[in-house]
Order: sequence, then C-alpha cells, then structure tokens
Amino acid sequence: MSASHHLSWLEASVVGLTQGVSELFPVSSLGHSVLIPAAIGGSWARDLNVSAKESPYLAFIVGLHVATAAALLLFFWRDWVRIVGGLITSIRHRRIRTADERLAWLLILATIPVGIAGLVLEHAFRTVLAKPNPTALFLMLNGLILFAAERFRRRTQPPDPAAPPHQDGGQHRDGAAAVAEDVRVDTRLARLPIRRAVLIGSAQIAALAPGISRSGITMATGLSRGLDHDDAARFSFLLATPVILAAGVLKLPDLSGPLGNGIRGQVVLGSVLSFIGAYLSVRFLSRYFRTNSLRPFGWYCLAAGAVALVLVNR
Repeated sequence: MSASHHLSWLEASVVGLTQGVSELFPVSSLGHSVLIPAAIGGSWARDLNVSAKESPYLAFIVGLHVATAAALLLFFWRDWVRIVGGLITSIRHRRIRTADERLAWLLILATIPVGIAGLVLEHAFRTVLAKPNPTALFLMLNGLILFAAERFRRRTQPPDPAAPPHQDGGQHRDGAAAVAEDVRVDTRLARLPIRRAVLIGSAQIAALAPGISRSGITMATGLSRGLDHDDAARFSFLLATPVILAAGVLKLPDLSGPLGNGIRGQVVLGSVLSFIGAYLSVRFLSRYFRTNSLRPFGWYCLAAGAVALVLVNR
C-alpha cells in the first residue's frame, strides 16, 4: 500500500486543525489524535494509527508541531526577542542579573528534564499507551487533575478582594499597556525559585502519555506551586514553545523520506490549519486565563473520555 493511502485530504484537514487547537488548550492534542480516528472507525481507525510501527501518521502529527510552535513564536515574538536577548547578554557578560536573563535560564533548566525523557521514553509510551482505551482513561484522568489543581489552589490561596485585576492585554497585543503587562508577568516569573520552575517544566513528562495535556499538566502544577491562572498559562506557553518546536523538527526528516511519500501536500495543508488553529487558540487563551479557571476543560475531558470509551468499544 502506498503512503498516499494513509492520509486523505479530509483526514489531514481535521487532524491538522484539531492538533493546532488542542495542543494549547489543556485537553491533550495527542489524545485527540488517537481518539478521533478510533471513534470514527473504518479507514480512519486503520490508517491513522499512532502506535503502528513506522507510522506516517505519527510523523505527520508530530511534524505539525513545527506549525504550532511557529504560531507561538509569532504571538510571543516580542517576548522571545527579550528572553533570547537576555540569554545572549547573560552568556556574554557571564552574569544573571536582569529578569530576562534569569527567565531565559529558568526556561532552559525547566525544559531539560522533558527533553531527556522524550528522547528516552517516547517510543515506549507511544507503542504501549497510544491506544484508544488507555488514551480515553488518561484523558479522563487529565480532567481530574485540572479539577484537583483548582481545588488545591482555592484551599491554599483564597482570592484577595483587594488585589488589582490583570490588565487585559490579550485583546490588543500591539498596545503599550499589553507589552508592559507582559513584562510585568515575566518579571514575576523570573523570580520563581529554580527548583519550582524545574518542577513545573518536568510535569510535561506526564504528557508523553496520550490523553494527558502538556499545557494542562504544567498549568496545574504551576497553580499548585503558587502561580495564578495568568502566570501559570504564560509560563506554560513559554515552556511549550521550545519543546513543541524540537519535537516537530526531529520528525521533519521522516517526512522528507519514505514516510512522507505521497502525503507531502496533505502535510502542508495540515500545517497551515494547525498554525491558524494554534494562533487563534493562544490568542483566546491568553485572555481567557486572566479571569477564568481550568474547570470547564476538566468537565470536557471527563465527558470526551467517557464518550470515547463508549464509541471505541461499541
């Protein structure tokens, strides 16, 4: 069977858009990439199998990460210019003095554990766990984690009625007020203790299990370690960018080889839709988490996981 039979234009469109959206929402993009084909059944379940050996579908969905990372880089480009500039300054002058310098090193240190774990464990996690039933159960577990994080935060950090509200910089990110608010948030994040930042970053290892959301688990860990929703979401998005980009870049050679034969057009289409979905998602979520919680996503994960269990075992 030729590689072109593994990915139709409709499949590429649905998976590409879904991946771009669900990568940043706390609902697990890999979980959806496993469960949607299994729930539809037929050729979708047969062709779109992440756990299959030498799966062109896996190369496709991981390759989409490049588009997702590009959307994050575009949305946060001013922030990454500051952070990378801080890293360069820190290395040049052998110092860690400014907030940007410290935040750059915190992001590097917090990314190392998941980078190592991904290289060592990704294959084992995918082949053993990337099947519909375990994925649906992990998605439901992801929902429970989101609820637990909200409950823990409410018990340990009751809201302060005297605290000033966050400025809404998400809607008009070109404004000076939005840029100033981003700098204030990054300054707060730069004050995180190294151990706490590494713990939050290390939580991404759990997202190797399909159904566990990378952004969800990092936000939940951040909330449990004293961050508010806005800061936890921003730190999660900053942490995700290098991890998502690296995962996609590592899979690009697969798509340029035999696994990509006959599906490169579909890869381009899926990537464009993934980019659009990711950009709109991070734009929405950057506003949403200024005043809202993880609970709606917890309910979604519980419901989606339960429905998926019924559909894949019908």
